[in-house]
Amino acid sequence: MKKTIRDFDLLNKKVLIRCDFNVPIKEGKIIDDNRIVCSLPTIKYAIENGAKVILFSHLGRVKTEEDLQKNDLRPVAKRLQELLNKDVVFVPVTRGMELEEAIAKMQSSDVLLVQNTRYEDLDGKKESGNDPELSKYWASFGDIFINDAFGTAHRAHASNVGIASHLPSGVGFLMEKELKELSLLDNPEHPFVVILGGSKVEDKIGVIKNLVNVADKILIGGGMCFTFLKAKGINVGKSIVDTENLEFTKDILANYSVKIVLPVDVKTALEYSNDSSSRVTDIENISDNEMGLDIGPKTIAEFSSILDSAKVIFWNGPLGVYEFSNYIDGTKKILEKVSLIDAKTILGGGDIVAASSEFGYKEKVTHASTGGGATLEYIEGKELPGIAIINDLN
Repeated sequence: MKKTIRDFDLLNKKVLIRCDFNVPIKEGKIIDDNRIVCSLPTIKYAIENGAKVILFSHLGRVKTEEDLQKNDLRPVAKRLQELLNKDVVFVPVTRGMELEEAIAKMQSSDVLLVQNTRYEDLDGKKESGNDPELSKYWASFGDIFINDAFGTAHRAHASNVGIASHLPSGVGFLMEKELKELSLLDNPEHPFVVILGGSKVEDKIGVIKNLVNVADKILIGGGMCFTFLKAKGINVGKSIVDTENLEFTKDILANYSVKIVLPVDVKTALEYSNDSSSRVTDIENISDNEMGLDIGPKTIAEFSSILDSAKVIFWNGPLGVYEFSNYIDGTKKILEKVSLIDAKTILGGGDIVAASSEFGYKEKVTHASTGGGATLEYIEGKELPGIAIINDLN
């Protein structure tokens, strides 16, 4: 068990909290503030317990000077201030006199947000490379470090692993919830059903290797199903195929054919477009000029039948190109299914969580993880450095 924010006396302490404010911003406006909202319980707890709250987060990737303006955290500070109904001091730099003086002026229950930590990547990747000098510098501002950014827990950055190596540390409420809910998969109740979608097999190799020995069934849709179908010798037309991992899929099918469930029909199009001519066809009848963009109704029915008896479900990746209105059925109808059955359902971050939110099912599942890569690496059984560094509860 890791220490949490509850295990510290916060009164008048400078508490550095690593949040995940990596939200989509377009023309200076936040499109989806879910990650900010998810951070509020930890921030509010620190405020209510008299801490001087200093927040760190990354936003996007910073490789060029142009990225600085595009990934400025100022809109996040504004939205955070609205959500907290409290002043949030935004410091537009990541180091120097302006930041140091702003922190020195802080009073109990004040909140300050430091500029995007990845601004430090412009000169030698100091943030993402966990630069020891930068880590020590940021740690010098605080008395306690709280990591509440599960989405970056699989990365050893200066703003998580680096700071934690210099200060007493714990996890926030969001991180605590993630670890609690994902632990359901450590020794899952059976039947345990895994749903995998998305485009590339490459992204899921570790998950498949780890879960194929644990799961009762693995239902495969999305673009990645066509690599499996091609491995079986089926013509998939112009559908996306991860050619580099065809041998892996052949091995999995050879050794675990009873567990792997592939589509029996798909909805195809002539072009990757919502407006292209489309049809539903059995997988054996995909034409050379067609590409599959969603699972078909027979597959939806088969997947639903298997899910009926499930006790635990883990789902990563949409089952079709749900961004196109003509290809939402697979993802939407299976989301509806898992929301209705008596099973513990965990959505594994990224696009499937976005889809569940868009279709109104996010609050109807057991847990929608805020992590993408972090969730997958946890499922793969890998150690997450951003969590491993946190002090254990004695």
